[in-house]
Amino acid sequence: MAKTLYFDAFSGASGDMIVGALIDLGLPIESIRDVLRSLGIDYGGVSAERVLRAGVSATKFRVHADEAATVESVAASHAHAHSHAPDHHHSHEAHEHGHSHAHGHGHSHHHDHHTVEEIGELIGKSGLSPEGKCRARLMFERLAEAEAAIHDVPIDRVHLHEVGAIDSIVDIISAVHGLEWLGADSIVASPLNVGSGTVQCAHGTFPVPAPATARLLKGVPICAGPIAAEMVTPTGALIVTQYASSYGQLPPICVDAVGYGAGSRDFPGHPNVLRLFVGESAEAARAERIVSIECEIDDMNPQLFGPLMDRLTGAGALDVFYAPVQMKKNRPGVLVTVIAPPHHREAISAVLFTDTTTIGVRYQEMLRDKLDREIRDVDTPAGTIRFKVASRNGRILNASPEFEDCARAARERGLSIKDVQALAVKAWPDRE
Repeated sequence: MAKTLYFDAFSGASGDMIVGALIDLGLPIESIRDVLRSLGIDYGGVSAERVLRAGVSATKFRVHADEAATVESVAASHAHAHSHAPDHHHSHEAHEHGHSHAHGHGHSHHHDHHTVEEIGELIGKSGLSPEGKCRARLMFERLAEAEAAIHDVPIDRVHLHEVGAIDSIVDIISAVHGLEWLGADSIVASPLNVGSGTVQCAHGTFPVPAPATARLLKGVPICAGPIAAEMVTPTGALIVTQYASSYGQLPPICVDAVGYGAGSRDFPGHPNVLRLFVGESAEAARAERIVSIECEIDDMNPQLFGPLMDRLTGAGALDVFYAPVQMKKNRPGVLVTVIAPPHHREAISAVLFTDTTTIGVRYQEMLRDKLDREIRDVDTPAGTIRFKVASRNGRILNASPEFEDCARAARERGLSIKDVQALAVKAWPDRE
C-alpha cells in the first residue's frame, strides 16, 4: 500500500508550521540540527515545544539567535507544558516565520542575507540527498523569481530579503529534510486558506495574499478565511506547492498518524495550526493525471545532460529519460521526455529553457495507473538489503533489491554486485 501525506491547510501554512507538524509526527529535531550544521552557517539554534491553539495541542518550531536561547526555550517548554497559556511571541503576526523582510515577518535577531548563488553553494555541501538538494535549490530560485517579477527587475538585482534570510533557509532546509524522512509516496493538499484583510509591506499596504505569496500560488486552489490576517506566508506557499501533486479533499486513506504544527498567534475559536494526515491508501491503485513534456536537442554539450536530469527531478519530475533521435539536416539528437504532475509543468519547462539549448517544448496531459509501492528490509548473507516491493490489492507482484544497497554491500565484503544481488533474491522468499 502507498503512503499518502495530506496537508490540511484550513488555517493556512508557513514554513515553521510545516516543520512543527513534521516534528509532531516524529521527526527527530536532532536530525534537523545535524542537517542545518552541515550547511556551515551560523543559524543560532532551533527548538520545538508544545503549545495550545484554541484548545488544540500542537508543536511550535522556533529559530533562535543563539544556542543559549534554544536551551532556555526548551527549559521553558518543559516548565509550561501543562500551563495552557497562549503563546504571545510575535502576537501581532499570523505566523512567526513569514520570513519576508518586505512583509514584516522577519525575526529581528537575524540580519544576514545570502544570494541565491551563495545559498546554492551551501545546499551543495549539505547533508541532504541529491534530490533534496535539487529541490531546495529550485525553491530558493522560485522565491527570487517571484520577487523579481513583482518588482520588475532582473533576478540578479532582486533584493533577497525573503530569499536570503537565515530563518527562510532554516525552514526550507528543515522541511525538505523532514519530507524526505517521512518518505510519502504521494502528497495531496487541501485548498489553502490565505486569510483575508491586508498585510503591511515595505512598499505599502497590500491585500492578502501578499504579492510574492500570490505569485507562488499560481495554479493552486486557494480560499479566503474568516480571520483577517496573512495565513499563508511565501515560505509556506513555496513548500506546499513544491511537493503537493494534487489538491482537493482528504483522499481515502487508513490514517496512521496526525501531526499539528502551530502558528504564532492564538485566535479565539479558530485553531491556528497546520494539520498533516499520514496513512496508507484505502483504495487499489487508481489512475492519476500527469503531464508529459518533451523536446529534442541536437546542439548541446552531452556533459550537461547529467546535471539536467538532477535539476528536472528537483523541479518535481516523476521520471526523466533520454532517447536518441534523428533530426533535420541528418543530425543525431536527443529526445528529452519528462513525466510530472500537471501543476509542475511550468517549473519543468523553466528548467528546460534555462538549462538546455531548446527553444520550445510540447506537452500533453494523460492518465497513468501504478502499483502500490513500499520499501522492506531483508536480511541476507551480505547484510540487510532494502527491497522495492510493488503490489496491488495486497498481492505482491514485484520485488527487487535496491541497487545502491547491493553496491554498498559488495564494496564492504569484496564481492561482485551481481553476486550480492543473487544472494538478496535468494533471501527474499525466506524473509520474516
